[in-house]
Amino acid sequence: MKADLNKLAKFLKEKRTQANLSQKDVATKLGYSTSQFISNWERGISQPPIHTLRTLAQMYAVSPDQMFQVLLSTTIDQVQEELKEKFYGTGDGEATTGSQVTLAAN
Repeated sequence: MKADLNKLAKFLKEKRTQANLSQKDVATKLGYSTSQFISNWERGISQPPIHTLRTLAQMYAVSPDQMFQVLLSTTIDQVQEELKEKFYGTGDGEATTGSQVTLAAN
């Protein structure tokens, strides 16, 4: 879910640039052979593993609490969107309205 990761993506890019690091610098320090992973994280295409976020916090001089709060906020947004799609439907005519809900008798 690309849109769900935008908060974290923007945060990672902002903090990397504030730390005067290129995507290639970060990739090298993390042991990646290409900066594509960092690019994908910053564009919201994918999310770094948790242990990598802790390393990035150190690299970007960000407190672990600040990194955690951004991760938590992003995750809450993601879960909220998934639940909303499941609850209200995804626009394919499968939405459930209050008038269509039937409760089973006990």
